[in-house]
Amino acid sequence: MSRPPTFVPPACATARTLRTDRGDFAVLDAAPAEGAPRRGTVLLLPGFTGSKEDFIALLEPLARAGYRAVSVDGRGQYETPGPDDESAYAQAELARDVLAQAAALGAGADGRAAGDGARPHLLGHSLGGQIARAAVLRAPGAFATLTLMSSGPAAITPLQRTRAQMLAEAVAALPMDEVWQAMRAMEPPPPQEAETGRDPDDGEALRARWLLHSPAQLIATGRQLSTEPDRVAELTALPLPKHVISGERDDTWPVPLLDEMAERLGARRTVIRGAEHSPNTDRPAETAAALVDFWHAHGPR
Repeated sequence: MSRPPTFVPPACATARTLRTDRGDFAVLDAAPAEGAPRRGTVLLLPGFTGSKEDFIALLEPLARAGYRAVSVDGRGQYETPGPDDESAYAQAELARDVLAQAAALGAGADGRAAGDGARPHLLGHSLGGQIARAAVLRAPGAFATLTLMSSGPAAITPLQRTRAQMLAEAVAALPMDEVWQAMRAMEPPPPQEAETGRDPDDGEALRARWLLHSPAQLIATGRQLSTEPDRVAELTALPLPKHVISGERDDTWPVPLLDEMAERLGARRTVIRGAEHSPNTDRPAETAAALVDFWHAHGPR
């Protein structure tokens, strides 16, 4: 589970609802300062058990670099409600949601200000990367670039598949609070706040986030992660600029596998030193700098 340093957004970001033709989605919307140059829009998709807050430490540096950064709770994640029907979380349905979000951002359908019509950059972390890939394959012209963050070419490792199956069985049989207590009991004690710089209340915030996740969403997306086919060849055929970014250690997809995927894609490859599966929370400054450098290279001058 990704652990953001805080659940409190920076001053440049607003927690609000993004209205689309496929429903409403909870987002954090960070904008450059008034009068500052605008370089484009970025749509950020969180991973399995995650939420829009996983990108909270990236929002200020991205906005400072000139990007409107919008992180989203997908359907059934945290503050975006979802149905109890697992079929609602099929990858094709989640990909269509992403296309609707991109369209709403580009057209100004957020109800706040008219959009500029420009295609957003798309970034997906872990599960979000595979959903982003599905959206791009469905409508490649909808996005300026694609960044896959700690998101591999196919299914997760056998150990992680076992964990996903255990989680699915637990949330199908037990109340979410009981599952949370069991998960916490199996984890090592968290580091002290002084060692991490984290909000001392983040444990309760993480619990609150977990309780709002849809069990059907967790079951369906856990199954996707465990059975996803290799679609790198399909993605390689698209002329869209691509970026593969990860930490230097990863137990969900081995880093050499991510290296190989980037080579097959002809993608830019970035490894964030000192980070693991979530460079967005482990090393946000370095991660933001790498993302901005890539987007600057493939956006308006």
